[in-house]
Amino acid sequence: MALIHGSEEVISHEEDMVGAFALLYHHVFSYIKPMALKCAVELGIPDAIHRRGGAATLANIAADTGVHASRLTDLRCLMKLLTTSGMFAATAATTDGGEGEPAVATSTMYTLTAASGLVVGPRGLSTVVRFAAGPVAVSPFFDMHAWLRAAPAAAPPAARSLFELAHGRSRWDAANADNDTMNAHSFVESQLLIEAVLRDHAGVFRGLRSLVDVGGGHGAVAKAIAAAFPDIKCTVMDLPHVVADAPVSDDGNLHLVAGDMFQSIPPADAVLLKYVLHCWGDDDCVRILRNCREAIPAREAGGKVIITELVLGSSAASRDANVAEAEDMHSLFLMCISGVGREEREWRAIFSDAGFGDYKITPVLGPISVIEVYP
Repeated sequence: MALIHGSEEVISHEEDMVGAFALLYHHVFSYIKPMALKCAVELGIPDAIHRRGGAATLANIAADTGVHASRLTDLRCLMKLLTTSGMFAATAATTDGGEGEPAVATSTMYTLTAASGLVVGPRGLSTVVRFAAGPVAVSPFFDMHAWLRAAPAAAPPAARSLFELAHGRSRWDAANADNDTMNAHSFVESQLLIEAVLRDHAGVFRGLRSLVDVGGGHGAVAKAIAAAFPDIKCTVMDLPHVVADAPVSDDGNLHLVAGDMFQSIPPADAVLLKYVLHCWGDDDCVRILRNCREAIPAREAGGKVIITELVLGSSAASRDANVAEAEDMHSLFLMCISGVGREEREWRAIFSDAGFGDYKITPVLGPISVIEVYP
């Protein structure tokens, strides 16, 4: 079998046609996977399975999540896709068929996997699903072709990002309909990250006497560091309106100050930049890091900048096709909001231009790494 365009044979082998159609359809309908996962999260299916001890039948799930009895066939279709894609696992529940008779399959038992376990409970990543698969986050990608054809904005009010082209405002504008969801997502993801770092890579902070968390919001991450290392004086620096809205001001060895990282950064042994630099172009990153370098002592005196960011291709797991694709999708998401996903060579160039002499990359949570940068 061959696919012919005019006189040109594009695909000549039947097995190539089967694979090509499968791949094409996988791309065309891939949007259904996050929608299916978002549906499961909104219904509370992962939590329902968890409450039943980690295994539940379709009827159990329907009863616990309020799915109408007439929608069981539709629910089965949803669970089948999420099982095939690895979010849940399924096994056949059987009953004894009697003496000499084979066991009889009675129903399917659905169980959590490591991935769906991440969205269970109030501290789970369900807010990440709601945020990333929500209409505000998804709709800009319908205009990606227009964005790629558009000349760069010379000045406002021209759009400066794909997100702004679609919504007329930046990703960080509090007027966005999903602003509360975005803030909740950022908080939960930050908590998960700092817990992983403090649990498995606490040496990053050992020996420090002081630390400034630049762009640290209301201080949730700095508070966790201060609790784990009471001898570290932690300062959170953010814009004046952010600090003014903080629910708690100074608390023991945690202090909040208003400032602008493009102007100056308070002196400390270390500066923490958590998910900050991906929001800025290379030149702005260099400016920020030069101010960080001015704020810290020499390496011999313990000075360093601690960065948590996506480092494309840095993990050994990146050789896995799923992980590599996830990294590239994350990078495209950053492009949508005028952010940048960077490979190690690109980070190295930025560090060098900012006057730093060495760095160390430690993968800590999927594609997210801790980068220790030394003067």
